[in-house]
Amino acid sequence: MFLSPKEAVEAYRAATIAKSKTPTAIFFGKSILAGMMIGMGAAAGNVAAHDVANVGMSRVAAAVVFPVGLMMVIFMGAELFTGDCLMAMGLPEKDISLGQFIKALILVYLGNLVGGVALTALVATSGQLDYSAGKLGAYTIKVALGKAMISPEKALASGILCNILVSAAVLMAMCAKDAAGKLLVSFFVIMLFVTSGYEHCVANMYYITAGLFAKTNPAYTAAAKEVYGIGADQLASLNIVNMAVKNLLPVTIGNIIGGSLCVALPMYYLNHNKK
Repeated sequence: MFLSPKEAVEAYRAATIAKSKTPTAIFFGKSILAGMMIGMGAAAGNVAAHDVANVGMSRVAAAVVFPVGLMMVIFMGAELFTGDCLMAMGLPEKDISLGQFIKALILVYLGNLVGGVALTALVATSGQLDYSAGKLGAYTIKVALGKAMISPEKALASGILCNILVSAAVLMAMCAKDAAGKLLVSFFVIMLFVTSGYEHCVANMYYITAGLFAKTNPAYTAAAKEVYGIGADQLASLNIVNMAVKNLLPVTIGNIIGGSLCVALPMYYLNHNKK
């Protein structure tokens, strides 16, 4: 048994009201937790994919493990920016105000960032990037560089596509009434987004900062040059400014559009209880 789309919309509207009433410190703490959980999925995905030569199979390898991050978010009640874009469902009937919606998104975004960066520091310190004689560190640089240098239009479009899928996964998990159903939905829909290579702002908080950490290690940069041909000029492009301006800004806007305008509001208008 599962909830109908109409029932899921009403359930999420109720959840939106509850989220808006959550004390700021608790909401922020849950956001930090989600940032770390998504970072764990991203880190494990890099481990799975880093030594797979075929691009398609490499993405599939990452996609098989990444969804565990969202599974943890759902089952542990953490707050994830991309999922919380669905709070836009509460706007048409003023379940929450626009100000409350914006405040929630800012808080969850900052919390996710703190969690993602903290997880990155732990992973870098743990020695995980040493795997395969430093090739994982080199691969981490390669992934981060690709994201930091993506064009704005690609980042925006990819962000929209990503959060159509992530938001759909969150709603479908709400439809499921048992743990198995929630896990299966989380796995297959998120696997689709990762295999497709779409851009997720919270995951990128790990991917790019991990690359920034990795580029400070001479062994990883040497491996990046040897394996991927990444030179000093390209490494210079991997910096905080490009992370923020070329990736996180357009990807975040795309994620908001995908989650709020492409999923939340259409689902509300197609399924809400008419008065």
